[in-house]
Amino acid sequence: MPIEFTRIDWPVQVLDNFMSELSQKILEMQPLNTVIQEHQLFPKRSLGQNFIFDINLTRKIARSAKPLDTGTVIEIGAGPGGLTRALLIEGASKVIAIEKDKRAIKILRELEEIAKPRLKVIYADALELSLVELGKEPIQIVANLPFNIATNLIFKWLESTPPLSAITIMIQKEVANRLCAQPGSSAYGRLTLMINLLAETDFLFDVPASAFMPKPKVISSMVQVLPRKKPLFKTDKFALQKVLITAFNQRRKMLRSSFKMFGGSKLLEKAGINPEERPENLTLEAFCTLTNLIESNRF
Repeated sequence: MPIEFTRIDWPVQVLDNFMSELSQKILEMQPLNTVIQEHQLFPKRSLGQNFIFDINLTRKIARSAKPLDTGTVIEIGAGPGGLTRALLIEGASKVIAIEKDKRAIKILRELEEIAKPRLKVIYADALELSLVELGKEPIQIVANLPFNIATNLIFKWLESTPPLSAITIMIQKEVANRLCAQPGSSAYGRLTLMINLLAETDFLFDVPASAFMPKPKVISSMVQVLPRKKPLFKTDKFALQKVLITAFNQRRKMLRSSFKMFGGSKLLEKAGINPEERPENLTLEAFCTLTNLIESNRF
């Protein structure tokens, strides 16, 4: 069942005043680095934790997830609440902050007390929750994702029913480049194409390693993923994955060599593809056409 937020039908001016007062209260809270020191909440490598203390940066991240004033914003891995604070300051009407690190919950509860009814804190592993059941639509996700599970989580969320309205995430720059790559680029590949089938992507901005505590070894980037209501082209997703593996396993090979077992040049010409082309130059539509031909054995 969706979490029910208290409905308060305030006049617009009263509501604006309340949000302004809440923003001021949050800005007057102790700085995040002080809070972390007091609660001995030091980042755990096992949880992939890297905290951002700069409120100007977290507010920039929050603004990139707009619109915030409709539906529900679900924050995954809220930690000590740096981004949670920013989302509320920037006008998020309903925020659900999910955190599985028990050490951080006490800090988040203090913020929850100040921000009721606009904030709900849940102590849980987000992987075990059905996110679309937590709040009212439209539902969007905002998260700073651990690098090692980012792509798996994105694909899991893209399977949500009903679809999420947006997924605004901070991930490793290398992965961000692959998500948003264009044909012909070195970053263009299987991940690019599978994501593009299911969603639109927008590269927002980089976040330097120096913005985090502890400082990671890589640059991070903000990306927004907008799930499609249905796949861009009609094809079997699992069959497409196999075709992409075949094509990109040796990406410098001509396609006629990679697809020799399926008919090589004959198959590719039937699909309207130059047999001497390389995979990084093919569009998603071309790969879907190729997949459908292989699946139907019409070549």
